[in-house]
Amino acid sequence: MQIKRSDIIKNFSWLKDRGCKYVVSASYDGMICASFLNHYLDWKLVGYYNLENLWISDEAKKNKDKLIWVDLNILPIKGRAIGGHIVAYNNQIPQGFDSSCNPNLLVKLSSKDFKYKYPFSTIIFLMWLHKKEIFDTDFAKFLLLHSDDVWLKYQKYNSNCKLWSNTLLDYNWDKLFNKIDNKTFERKINQKFYPLFESNNFSNKSGKIKSKHYNVLSKQLSINPDWDEDIILNLFKYFAEHLEWSPPELPNISERIDGMKDTIELNKIKEHGINQFIKDKKVFSYAITSTKTLSYTIFNGMKRNPIKS
Repeated sequence: MQIKRSDIIKNFSWLKDRGCKYVVSASYDGMICASFLNHYLDWKLVGYYNLENLWISDEAKKNKDKLIWVDLNILPIKGRAIGGHIVAYNNQIPQGFDSSCNPNLLVKLSSKDFKYKYPFSTIIFLMWLHKKEIFDTDFAKFLLLHSDDVWLKYQKYNSNCKLWSNTLLDYNWDKLFNKIDNKTFERKINQKFYPLFESNNFSNKSGKIKSKHYNVLSKQLSINPDWDEDIILNLFKYFAEHLEWSPPELPNISERIDGMKDTIELNKIKEHGINQFIKDKKVFSYAITSTKTLSYTIFNGMKRNPIKS
């Protein structure tokens, strides 16, 4: 199957709108998306979500029914979102995802199709969609491919990456991925780029994927906006310097809404189906994280949207 930009824009026209208000994932992946959206579309950052806690500004409250959720998969019917998790279970797609732009849904992938799951990041999908490229330097590539461990996925799941490169039409994938699957690029990451990130507190946990040349374990960043604003600003500074993307203004957070995150085995929801599970639990967001497990978040007292005006 092939995906065309024109079809995406036709079905999700808000992805080309300017000046939208949005909430982003509280992670490295979210921050690089924020820089891109500010620079190219003048979108305004109004909050963060880490799949358990929601940090929002007064502007988010005023626009709660118009928000876009970036690098996230949420269920409220009025919630527009762009993310890349598997969310269909046994080919069932909950109604709340009708307004979500998700590459896996576009090609009808379900919980049994992890072998073919979208392997790239939200930022790469945005760059493809708007046909934008970065400077051809190793550090610029690293900043982009570090998001969602894409440089490691290109090593480990190369055939699937090439499948998706052929699925997302009309983009210079050869330029983006040129010479990243070799010892020289990996050595730079291990000896220069990762140490630089660690010295700036741009990574605070290890991932699960190891590189094939030097056995380098992936590094990731989870952000807590309660005390990590300096890290966010510093990241925006690096993106501005090396990608030439103008940095967003930080939202003035006025409230944190705490949810509850949990997991459940997929076979426990098989009998009644994913839609009934979502209804019974009042699920706000979820992702199928493996062929056996679903991770989800709920907010006490929530109907469809935890944000109150």
